[in-house]
Formats: sequence, structure tokens, C-alpha cells
Amino acid sequence: MTDTDDWTSAPDRIVRGSMGLCHLTVAQPPFDVDARGLPPQDPAAARAFAGSFEGVEEVLEDLGPRSVLTPLPSSVRADLDVVHAGAWGSMLSIVNPAFAADGNDEPLRSAATELRERFPYARVVGRVAYRGGMEHTEDLVWLPDGAMFHASGWPEDEPFVVSGDPHAVIASLELKRWQLDNAGVDLREAANEIEWARLAGLALGPSDPWGWEELQTTAFRVRHSEDAVQSMEALYFV
Repeated sequence: MTDTDDWTSAPDRIVRGSMGLCHLTVAQPPFDVDARGLPPQDPAAARAFAGSFEGVEEVLEDLGPRSVLTPLPSSVRADLDVVHAGAWGSMLSIVNPAFAADGNDEPLRSAATELRERFPYARVVGRVAYRGGMEHTEDLVWLPDGAMFHASGWPEDEPFVVSGDPHAVIASLELKRWQLDNAGVDLREAANEIEWARLAGLALGPSDPWGWEELQTTAFRVRHSEDAVQSMEALYFV
């Protein structure tokens, strides 16, 4: 099924660029659960979570289970309507090509703001990397006490913009210097040289589900909103 009303590009049009990380995760208490001990994937809850985003108008088709290590398909335009969603008990996450950006907008931050309102007692963590010649990254952590940071830009170039307070996030998480060192995070470096995705990973800690082959998500074909489609056409096609 490739029923998508708002695309102007043909379903078989070749995609420009590719995605690295493209995750947005809601981690609800308790925060010290080992990801390998999370409950099995709940496809119905995953479908509901995928369909709850403002940028998704409808979930059209269940494409079946995927390992969390399975990358999103990104060869042709029809692939851009596929998302992977996970619901492992109180841990919810989605991988969505609509979160990628090249600096003209901040779709990850917009989606995270929506989740922050829905899940005020959760840790909301996003990590996105889009490669279109050069790499553009967008990373975010938003904690229940309000501490947050959002870092967006071109790691190999400027501009690179950081908002919020990453030091407050580190303090709230009670991260030790050795944990930052082991992750290769040094806030004394220039903003475009800091490994923001690694700092975001520390916010999930051992609960981070995105690294264990045995954990499963469910792939869904969705109908993205008109705004999401327009943004993706500007990003993935020239």
C-alpha cells in the first residue's frame, strides 16, 4: 500500500541522502531498568503511539516486527511513509524519517515538545542524524524537572545552535565525570564538536532500547500530514 495523498513525488523516486539515528523516546519511571529486561513489544500500543503524533494523520498498514537494529528503509519515496515504533511497557519510542532536517526547521524539537506535554514525568530523548552530502544532527533531552538541552546543526561546520542548559541536564541526571569521559562528552569543546547524541544516550542509560538485537519494534506504513510531507520533499529530493 502506497496511498499517500500529499506527495508530489512518485512512489519509486530515488531518495536523496540517508538517515543515521532517527529516534524519539519516552522513558517513564523507573529510570534504572535494564533494556534487556523490558517487557516484550506490544504492537497495538506501538501502533497507537505512532498514530498519536501531529505529523501522522493515519496508520495505514502493519508491516510486521523488526529488530531495533533494523534501519528504516530509505531508497525510494514510498519508504518515507514507513516508521518503526516500540512499546515495551512504560518505554515508548518511534523512528520516523520526518524527524530528519537540514537546519531549515526543527521537527524533532516540535515532536518532543508535544511529548513533554503528554508525558510530564518522563525523560524525552531524541537523536537524529541526516546525511545529505554533509551530516546534520539534532539531539534533545528533556527531563521531568524541566532541565533540557537541544543541539542542532552541522558537526563539521557552522552554524550550530544549542539551547537550554546541558550542564543542568548533567546535574539533574547526576552524571559523574567518568561517565562523561567514557562517553566522549566534553562540554568544553566547541558546540559543533561535542557528541550530543552520546549525552542524550546517557539520559537513557541502561534503559536505552536502541542497541539490543533481541528487542523488537513494529514497522508501520503511515500517512504523514501535509506539513510533514512538504518538509520531507524539500529535504529528500532536489
